Amino acid sequence: MVSRPLEPLWLPALLAAFLAAGCSRPDRSDHLWGKRGVQDGDFVRPRAAVIDRQDRLWIVDFTARIQAFDLDGRHLGITFRTPDFRNGRPSGLGLDRYGQLIVCDSHYHCLRVYSPEGVEVRMIGGVAGKEPGQFGYISDVVQDTDGFYYVSEFGENDRITKLDPDGRLVACWGRAGVGPGEFQRLRALALGPDGFLYAADACNHRIQVFHLDGTFVREFGGEGTDLGRLSYPYDLAFSPDGSLYVVEYGNQRIQKFTAGGQPLGVWGAPGGAPGQLNRPWAIVVDGRGRVHVIDTENHRVQRVRF
Repeated sequence: MVSRPLEPLWLPALLAAFLAAGCSRPDRSDHLWGKRGVQDGDFVRPRAAVIDRQDRLWIVDFTARIQAFDLDGRHLGITFRTPDFRNGRPSGLGLDRYGQLIVCDSHYHCLRVYSPEGVEVRMIGGVAGKEPGQFGYISDVVQDTDGFYYVSEFGENDRITKLDPDGRLVACWGRAGVGPGEFQRLRALALGPDGFLYAADACNHRIQVFHLDGTFVREFGGEGTDLGRLSYPYDLAFSPDGSLYVVEYGNQRIQKFTAGGQPLGVWGAPGGAPGQLNRPWAIVVDGRGRVHVIDTENHRVQRVRF
């Protein structure tokens, strides 16, 4: 595998002109796998992913199936669904501090914790509402090393809720809007190596950064196609070296940043060929620094080395 060099600052403008002329740029994938279908190993619009301590890649798709794969895309014989999905499907996955899988049961206003075998061992939440401690549409969750959960919501509630290890309310911040600490379609969360909480504020086309008590730290991004700008960031993940990767639903690409928000490069272009993306929803980074992007409308996964 030959890695593509990071792009100079003038290249995004040249790329935009190239695409406007009806052309497309095929970037290289380290590995590509998956297809549309309902059998084990297939996908129908995969939408969230996480890698556990055993290097298993968990993926949930639009049929509410949660499947386990190795990092080369081989199905590991585990497929299950949440108890009920008539109201809607889960759209977020996380890990607790013990390495267990957390499923954001978005339309059922709760978090479900599963054993490595896919057996539900715990539920947190489940009460719908606007009051702190109640939930609307849950989009993502992370847990820190002290056991505190951070839960993101959008729609009825545009906010982040902090819970203690027993699931009790600690803090709640955010509301609908465009100012610092306000959100429009808060899609995903990530804990940074600097100890801050990073939030993908999709419809505000930015990443917001917070102290773990909810105090606003900074933001970066802003709507656009140039390097450093964003269009509907749907997910974000840190690599072992501290770099931040953001997948953009709107620009249909991955962008690499420093934790401070300085852009370092881009990968991908719209389309269905290898190295192209079609409305990607999610991204994860493995222990070797390889990026796995959930190429949603192409019903597949692409692995990338920057």
